[in-house]
Amino acid sequence: MIVITVVPGTPHNDVEGALVALYRYRCAAHGAFDLTTPIGTAPETAPCPRCTATSARQYTAPMLGRGTDAAMTLIDRTRATADTPAVVGAPPPRPASRRTPLAPPNPALRRLPRP
Repeated sequence: MIVITVVPGTPHNDVEGALVALYRYRCAAHGAFDLTTPIGTAPETAPCPRCTATSARQYTAPMLGRGTDAAMTLIDRTRATADTPAVVGAPPPRPASRRTPLAPPNPALRRLPRP
């Protein structure tokens, strides 16, 4: 059994209990599509899921350790600053303080006990 997927990034499910990999094929009329087959059994050509034309296999870099784009960006930024952190000349300026205006003095408050 071979599962054909058109959406890149589909999770690698089991096909009849075997470990599977995602292989990329390219149709001349409809572009790239992915084919999920057991590891080592990917054919050199596969039928396009839209038009059933013969599509050649594309050899791409393996997607090992790929997470979401946000997670990979965070990991890349962390690695970049691990050995050479950004150096600054001074601390950032303090924001202008906004004091709340005091209420006008009330003569009745003067008679209250003080701590």
